Amino acid sequence: MDETRYMQNRELSWLKFNERVLQEAQDESVPLYERLKFVAIFTSNLDEFFMVRVGSLYDLSLADKNSTDNKTGLTPQQQLDRIYKAVGPLYTKKDKIYGEVSQKLCEKGICAAEYKKLSPDEKHFIDDYFYSYIFPVLSPQIVDDHHPFPFIPNKQLYIAARLQRNKKFFLGLVSVPSSLPSVVYILGENIKYIDVSKIIYEHTKEMFELYQVLEKNLFCVTRNADINPEEESDDINEDFRNKMKKLIKKRRRLAAVRLESEHEMEEFLSEKLRQKLHLRTEQMFVSKSPMCMGYVYELINKMSDTQMEALCYNPFNPRISQRMLPVRARDSLLFYPYESMKPFLDLIRKSAYDPGVISIKITIYRLAKDAKLIEYLCAAAENGKEVQVLIELRARFDEQNNIDWSERLEQAGCRILYGFDEYKVHSKLCLITKKDRSGNLKYITQIGTGNYNEKTARLYTDLSLITENFEIGLDAATFFKNMSISNLEGDYKHLLVAPHSMKNRIIGLIDREIKKGADGQIVMKINSLTDIDIIMKLQEASSAGVRVKLLIRGICCLLPGISGVTENIMVISVVGRFLEHSRIYSFGKGEQQTLYISSADMMTRNLQRRVEVACPIYSQEIRDRLNHILEIMFADNVKARELTDKGVYRKRKNINNRIDAQEVFMKEAVEMPDSLSERNEGAVKRIYRGIITNLYRKLNDYK
Repeated sequence: MDETRYMQNRELSWLKFNERVLQEAQDESVPLYERLKFVAIFTSNLDEFFMVRVGSLYDLSLADKNSTDNKTGLTPQQQLDRIYKAVGPLYTKKDKIYGEVSQKLCEKGICAAEYKKLSPDEKHFIDDYFYSYIFPVLSPQIVDDHHPFPFIPNKQLYIAARLQRNKKFFLGLVSVPSSLPSVVYILGENIKYIDVSKIIYEHTKEMFELYQVLEKNLFCVTRNADINPEEESDDINEDFRNKMKKLIKKRRRLAAVRLESEHEMEEFLSEKLRQKLHLRTEQMFVSKSPMCMGYVYELINKMSDTQMEALCYNPFNPRISQRMLPVRARDSLLFYPYESMKPFLDLIRKSAYDPGVISIKITIYRLAKDAKLIEYLCAAAENGKEVQVLIELRARFDEQNNIDWSERLEQAGCRILYGFDEYKVHSKLCLITKKDRSGNLKYITQIGTGNYNEKTARLYTDLSLITENFEIGLDAATFFKNMSISNLEGDYKHLLVAPHSMKNRIIGLIDREIKKGADGQIVMKINSLTDIDIIMKLQEASSAGVRVKLLIRGICCLLPGISGVTENIMVISVVGRFLEHSRIYSFGKGEQQTLYISSADMMTRNLQRRVEVACPIYSQEIRDRLNHILEIMFADNVKARELTDKGVYRKRKNINNRIDAQEVFMKEAVEMPDSLSERNEGAVKRIYRGIITNLYRKLNDYK
């Protein structure tokens, strides 16, 4: 069988995911400001895609041009060509949606102004601002034999101009300094702002007063940011933290992989920039909408309460769950962002001051800029607890943040580990070891699907299990011991741990379902599916009659619904208000169901080149809850899109019964009791209240 029949290219699949993000900006049921945010998210997603994925393909095309994608057989250059071809229409679509959303926002009093349409008073204000605050920090230059072409930093905006003087033509460049604000707000009743780059653009002539400006354009360059630390340093004794600091600086100077401009470039500017930046024509794209949209997230701070109510999602505050240990000696589950991270943070804070706590051990991948977790870990170390933090310095684009936190933790007395040369530590595991009153050891283990990031816990859907199961605690203790001695081949009784055993154990569980045939069932909620061995095994399961349901937010290299091949596989993607980030693996059904939560996607990098952890769910109450979450997610017919055998995502029909899974979970978080036992407790209380009321009534009758 030709395997490519049921597989598709990873990079092209990712572009389809980002297109689904853009479709949210097009959805008229989404509040206007949130639609603008989806355009901004699409833009930043595409930036990172070019920096990382296109960057790595660019490197591969130079190092091994004949290597091929193991799912579609495409060479690096063929993949790049298809990416460039697919990206062009996305720019057109983005520009159209941005224009429509901006126009509607302007009608609501939030206007992105154009310089030429400003009133005389507004122009006077902007011109005064330019000469007072912008012009003094600008550094215009021409490019000739005495003025070499400057280094263009990644994603920094520039104005390029074709200049003429004495019948000679020159390239003129003006950078938009990052020290300036992104936009300037114009005073008035409405929120009106103009991009600083547009202000500079309109004053280009004043900066090149000796020259005639024949053409000008706004542009920015995207550079490859895919760095492998192990390939970049020959000094094996160099402190890893210092090595990472150097690599962060080096990243800014890597090869250009894309150029965006506000307008189509005429031949002079196009040829000059392509030549100097070593770019091909197909790597140049026109973006009539802003190329940098970070300012969008600041707009909400300018809005009135009335505007926020009309233009934003209704406020949602995560619920403070009462299902937490150590109040009750049972497993607990937090479901972000519907429930707050606060109970887990409180557990760490209390442990920092609990005389019975001996140690706290934790793996950290990404943290917020202001992290209470760090404060509590430092307090624990300062209180004499053993605190071991395995912090991953190579969390892409968070390297500097993690370097800063590692220094703070080390100063407080925490023991810091940096992981392994060839394996990123992506697991989300925390172990609290304490002695009870009898002197016996007790473990409290937390296993999560997402980072200990207090900011993203309000934006991403993730799961956090807290358990006092002693054997899971023993596995966690073994894990941290193995991490301390660089042992990636440890054996665990309950936990699935990559890179040594997770993939084989998952394949074994799929094989178990294959043996059941039509009675088998596999359900997975993950972010991406790219590993060819898992894909082929799922296809084998489908051919055996096993029902396979996949909820995959992003990349999916498997094509479902192909007759005789993947006809028993269904794939849906949900893109909504919150970023779907949790991972759940389910094998079997009923009493034979095996259920895990994990930090790992079904990607080769997660299963073979990262340290990941999956934890089994033994509590029936939590199993029921996870099955409920999966059931609601697969029933979504508002934000869900189903993948066809042609690789196209189609929205589901919701003729009568509208189900938006994230709305359901928000409603449940507010309305539902904490657990089945609490619902039973509530029923008992209602019965007793009825009995007491009747007793009082009879007593009053007697009186």
